[in-house]
Amino acid sequence: TWAGFDKALELGVDAIETDVQATSDGVLVLIHDLHLDRTTDGHGPVASMPWSALRELDAGSWFGQEYRGARVPLLDDFLARYGLRTHIALEIKQPGIEMEVLGRVKALGLLDAITFTSFDFASVQRIRREEATADVGFLTSDISQASVERVLNAGINQFCPAAEDVTLDLVSTWKAMGLNVRAWGVRTPALMQRAIDASVDGMTVDFPDLLLRALGRA
Repeated sequence: TWAGFDKALELGVDAIETDVQATSDGVLVLIHDLHLDRTTDGHGPVASMPWSALRELDAGSWFGQEYRGARVPLLDDFLARYGLRTHIALEIKQPGIEMEVLGRVKALGLLDAITFTSFDFASVQRIRREEATADVGFLTSDISQASVERVLNAGINQFCPAAEDVTLDLVSTWKAMGLNVRAWGVRTPALMQRAIDASVDGMTVDFPDLLLRALGRA
């Protein structure tokens, strides 16, 4: 939500991460869960609801009454608001929308400000094939050598393992291969510290204030 993004920038983060999905009528929106039930007063899959209905949902009350009435943002509005202010990681949550997301980013001249990521390898592979200069990351729980080689062979420059799986030796090896390493699944301060100790290049956290403090930046 706008409140979350604004708070992150206020804290002094290096980048913000968000998830892109499409409504039933193809409108690109920002929402984490595939279903509406947890973070809005709507029900069912995001992909089954048209934008005309989704735009009316309350996406803030679940977090706190002071955020009641917050709306699900449009990707276009988000890019216009933050694209020139910080780096942005866009996670493609629905396979098949990646080319349209890439097109929107390029149309706004924001390619240098964006990292495209997904757990769907085909999605990030398509982006890499379409735009050789794009910053692309593969999110995965598979840290096998075969998984790493697949990423390298596809020309993908960022490898995104779960924080619980990273070690200093592994991260050093991946970096030596030319990969940027960003951890996900940083659910606790202990996992945050594990990622720091492993010398990852970055991580996605829900508590950036604690991370900035741990890094001596707050």
